[in-house]
Amino acid sequence: MKEKEQINSISLKQYAEESYLNYAMYVILDRALPNIGDGLKPVQRRILYAMSELGLDAGSKYKKSARTVGDVIGKFHPHGDSAAYEAMVLMAQNFSFKYPLVDGQGNWGSQDDPKSFAAMRYTESKLTKFADLLISELKSGTVDWQPNFDGSLLEPVIFPSKLPSILLNGTSGIAVGMATDIPSHNINEVIDATIHILENSKAELKDITKIIKGPDFSNESPIIASPEELEEIYSTGRGGFKAQAHWVQEKSEIIINALPYQASGSKILEQIADQMLKKKIPMVVDLADEGDHQQPVRLVITLKSNRVNAQDVMNHLFASTDLQKNYRANMNLISLNGGPKVFSLVELLKEWLVFRKNTVTRKLEHRLDQVNDRLHILEGLLIVYLDLDKVIKIIRESDEPKKDIIKAFKLSDIQANAILEIRLRQLAKLEQLKLEQERNALLEEQNEIEKILQSKTRLKTLIKKELLEIKDEFGEERKSPIQESSDAKVFSEEETLVTESITVVLSEAGWIRSAKGHEIDPGSLSYRGEDKLQDYCRGKSNQISVFLDSNGKAYSIPSHSLPSARGMGDPISGRVSADSGVKFISTLIGNDNDKYMIINTAGYGYISEFKNMVSNKKSGKAFMKLPNEAQLLKALRVREDHVYIAAVSNIGRLLIFEINELPVLPKGKGNKVINIPTPKFLAKEEYMAHAQLISPSSSLRIESGKRFLTLKLKDLENYISSRAKRGNMLPQGYRKVDNMIEEVESILAESEE
Repeated sequence: MKEKEQINSISLKQYAEESYLNYAMYVILDRALPNIGDGLKPVQRRILYAMSELGLDAGSKYKKSARTVGDVIGKFHPHGDSAAYEAMVLMAQNFSFKYPLVDGQGNWGSQDDPKSFAAMRYTESKLTKFADLLISELKSGTVDWQPNFDGSLLEPVIFPSKLPSILLNGTSGIAVGMATDIPSHNINEVIDATIHILENSKAELKDITKIIKGPDFSNESPIIASPEELEEIYSTGRGGFKAQAHWVQEKSEIIINALPYQASGSKILEQIADQMLKKKIPMVVDLADEGDHQQPVRLVITLKSNRVNAQDVMNHLFASTDLQKNYRANMNLISLNGGPKVFSLVELLKEWLVFRKNTVTRKLEHRLDQVNDRLHILEGLLIVYLDLDKVIKIIRESDEPKKDIIKAFKLSDIQANAILEIRLRQLAKLEQLKLEQERNALLEEQNEIEKILQSKTRLKTLIKKELLEIKDEFGEERKSPIQESSDAKVFSEEETLVTESITVVLSEAGWIRSAKGHEIDPGSLSYRGEDKLQDYCRGKSNQISVFLDSNGKAYSIPSHSLPSARGMGDPISGRVSADSGVKFISTLIGNDNDKYMIINTAGYGYISEFKNMVSNKKSGKAFMKLPNEAQLLKALRVREDHVYIAAVSNIGRLLIFEINELPVLPKGKGNKVINIPTPKFLAKEEYMAHAQLISPSSSLRIESGKRFLTLKLKDLENYISSRAKRGNMLPQGYRKVDNMIEEVESILAESEE
């Protein structure tokens, strides 16, 4: 009877936890995070090892990439060929790797479209000279080896890198619950910093950041990072920075010749073109990609004229397109103890130096073993050369020559084998001299290696010498300048507008519109039914229009958004939330510091700056506090040459006083302009009907029905007094004032416009 199979059961929770933990550890250690020693992920290491085994060093001929990928996935990395090939492509792209490890021939993609590389059956590749710095000592006993996935071959656990390559090329990867993002750096700076720590084990971050200025990419795109941001990255291992495109101006053209790391030129052009269509950058009239083989990146932005500030345009594009990109730094690596760790810059370099010292020590010990083995053989050969005839006789006559030679000359088994393998031509006297020379050279090398192994100082000197030799061969100056800050800022809506002169028109019924130019006569426009002109103002389309209602509230509307005067306009009630039954009295346009006189029918008023009336609220801003039954009158713009204020009541009392008697206030009730007795005002018997501002060179025109008076200042002396007085009565026939107008010289009129 067949025995029952024993089944062990575990809970689903335990099974899920163990399975997910195993998967997570595999992704972290065997796929996503690089090792601090050689700065490579397993797939990258396997690609480079497979290429070295195929003899594809820097001096060899190119071979089809498919051959390499076949070896990688067949021998070392049992995953998809596309994944292995993409990892290989990345190491060949000089815009992805600052110091490429693969030398590619054919189409390996472009910065504009990194995924546009040709299939692996078309491209050819070999290793670069730089890759040799990682691989050259591989067969010198420097690293441990492990079985490949099927146990048929051995592969290196790590490469014996001669320099901290993880800082040079950087990397990025997403594991389970963690990620890594390490920017590339300049080889000169990294080597100098490594040597500094090698010689000064107590070196601090402030010493190292004087040498390593910051990240460095493969083009001239500036790095945007403050000293505080860089200190955070290098002290904690985490942080962020920005990179901008590099550009120059040629007349009315902006030439972009270097893009941020992993930025796409075609995508940037799409982003700019989209803004042009939406009229967000009206100062840009054309775009072009003039990149070619010699100059892969050359984006041309044509401005409307060479008077446009190119720096302002670029600051806007930096803020709104990929011409400026944000980068994260997270120096998460597999440490020497085999687990993930986030390193500070000093910790990283110190740990790599521990790795390098161990590697060099193993290399020296391996070489010392080789030297000792060879010396052992040479000692035996030289003993034999002292009595060649005896050796020959033993070999000719003995049944077991090996045993007899060992017995006769007191040699080891290894020495005896070496003697028996000597060819006849090697028995010449000249060969003996060569052996003696080789022994002397090896003894000298043995002595030197033993000195280095016994002295930490000599070991450091050797590592330093190797690093300086690498710097001499591969060194280069920093390409990416460091800038502390960026002025990137998106244009405001007003800045993107085409500025033109406009006239804003307000009708009695509260309809608003905007006409181009200052020459238009608002009274000549068409109005609905019995509606007619209430007020108008002249300004620029990029300014704010303010509307004042009869309750003393101020409402702001961007002038460029007003409907065209070619129609009859829109009701202002559709743009703002005003109280029911109010009437809109005035419309104003001005600069922040322009001054206006604000008055009401109760005889109160003050002077205020334009900026005090502007509000972002649809419900407006309470601007003038009105006494009971009072209504706002038209606001009057104050010029610098205005010296007098003229106020007239409905019964013909005229008062003129100096303008500096009226206070300048941000808002409020104001002071009394002309004395209107409260009982008479409440009974609607008397109220302030009009006011006007007068300069020494202007005249006051008083209109009453079809009659009018034009009076200069000298004619008005009888009415000049102090603020808040009752004023004097106008002549008979002019006491019912329909309007008061300031008539100025033509020059003054032009300057006002």
